[in-house]
Order: sequence, then structure tokens, then C-alpha cells
Amino acid sequence: MQDALLLGSEGIRKTILHGGTGDIPKFCTGTKVTFHFRTQLCDDERTLIDDSKVVGTPMEIVIGNMFKLDIWETLLASMRVGEVAEFWCDTVHTGIYPLVAKSMRRIAEGKDPVEWQMHTCGMANMFAYHSLGYEDLDELMKEPKPLYFVFELIRVQQPNEYNRESWALNDEERLKVVPVLHGQGNKFYKQGHFPEAAQKYKEAIICLKNVQTKEKAWEVPWLKLEKMSNTLTLNYCQCLLRMEEYYEVIEHTSDIINQHPGVAKAYYLRGKAHKEVWNEAEARQDFNRVLEFDPGMKKSVKRELAVLNMRMEEKNKEDRQKYKGMF
Repeated sequence: MQDALLLGSEGIRKTILHGGTGDIPKFCTGTKVTFHFRTQLCDDERTLIDDSKVVGTPMEIVIGNMFKLDIWETLLASMRVGEVAEFWCDTVHTGIYPLVAKSMRRIAEGKDPVEWQMHTCGMANMFAYHSLGYEDLDELMKEPKPLYFVFELIRVQQPNEYNRESWALNDEERLKVVPVLHGQGNKFYKQGHFPEAAQKYKEAIICLKNVQTKEKAWEVPWLKLEKMSNTLTLNYCQCLLRMEEYYEVIEHTSDIINQHPGVAKAYYLRGKAHKEVWNEAEARQDFNRVLEFDPGMKKSVKRELAVLNMRMEEKNKEDRQKYKGMF
């Protein structure tokens, strides 16, 4: 059954491929929508770009949750459960699709879709590296085109009908839950439950990064969120040190240092991680930077350097024994 019609939004055409059941559900802020989607170019071959059925996992979005491709909310809100519909959308609605597609593909590849440890959004990465990491998406980014979106609406759940995870919260709810997660992380850390503490800190960081993407970089609201996020990231790194994930600590603290080179604690934690993986020169350099930015940490730095000296002396002794007689 086909029923072509023009929706209220300009530059959209809808064709019903399979009718759904019942009335159109109520779509309000907080409604969770589960659906399969297929994205195709408007060429003779209907070239396939993305297909959630190939991945095997349907898409989920929450209405009013600042999903980047907000036109999808409009399209889905015109459908019944079980309905399959095709939407032709002009370029005014599709320009942001490559950024959204990148995140969806990373989810399918098992990678962290939020990329909370990075301090740049997808668009900033595009400018920095001239690529989104996918050739077809790069082409669409350079030259936006009309697209076909084919949706199959699987399920519509109202806010009181499902357990809302942090990704499903709106921005106000995310900001409210951050101090709760922070407190839970601190409690787990004091109890010595470091993986559990790390998870709580990470959830809080994800909430902040989601909110931060809507702010203009380096302006006051963005910087406030950045400061909160950095504090939680450093707490997260303290957990990673306890979990002996030293290279992750180096990665995350380096991200902070690259953006905010005056954060003494970031140098301190990175120095500790370098010390554990025998990077003597890097560890000494980081501990010296700590003293430059925060002389009050002299006692702690002195203790770390003493341990570093002892460990390096032991390592050098072991090396001499190991290579003795070889030359």
C-alpha cells in the first residue's frame, strides 16, 4: 500500500509502504521510540548508505532529547506502530546526517559513541583531520544531497514505561544526576571498589559531555561544564591507576593537558602513570610541571620522585645483571 503525501515541513515527502496498527501514538518529551531505518541516496541505484537491519540492532531515540538529526523526530511522529514508511528529504534536512551516521556506525562497531574523552565534537574533528573516518560520509559532508529515509516503527514507550538510562535523560535531568553519580563514585572509591567508582565517574562525564555539545566552545557555559568534566575525568584516572590501566591514564590526562596546560593534578596523575611504565624522563618532566603550577604539592612530588629513583635503581641493577657477560 502506497500513500504519498506532503508533510507540514517543507522539503519532505512521505510514502507509506506498509500500514501500521491503531492510532498514531502520543509523542511527547521523554517518549522513547524504537525503530529500524535505512538511508539511501536519491540516485538511480538508490545507493545504500546505512541500514540498521544489516547491523541487527534497531535505533532508539528519546523525543525532545536534542537528537542531532531532529527531523527524524518529526518523521517518526507521523507514523503508527508497525508502519513502514519512506521519506524523501531535501538537503535542508539532511546536511547534518553524516555526523549522526558516524556516531551510529561507531555504536555498531562497539566503540564509545559519546567519545567523552575527546574534547572536540564531530564537526571539529572534521575540520582538524579533514575526515569523519568514512569515505562516503566525507563525500556527503562536502556535498549534501537529498536522501531517502525508510523507517519501520517498532515500539513507542512513554516516559513512565521504561527505565531511563543517562543517555535518555534531557539536559536538565543530566545536570541534576551528575552530582549524584559523583557522590556514588566517591563512595565506591573510598570503599576500594575502583571499577564501580570508575563507572559512576564515566556516566557523569558522559552526561556533561552531552550537555556541553550544545554550548559554544570556550564561552562561559561551555567552560563551566569543561571544568566539571575535567574534575570527574581526573577522578576517573585515579581509579584507572588503581586498576593498573596506566596507558589509559596517560591518554586521558594528556587530553586535559593539551586543552588546559595549567592543571597540576593532570600532570601529577600522568607522572604517576609514566612512573609505572618506566618512562623515567616523562615522569620527571611531569612532576617538575606539577611544582611549577602548584608548589603546595611539593611533599607529594618528593615522595613520588623518591619511589621513582628507587625503582629506576632497581631496574638498572636488574638490567646490569641480565646483560652481564653478554659483551
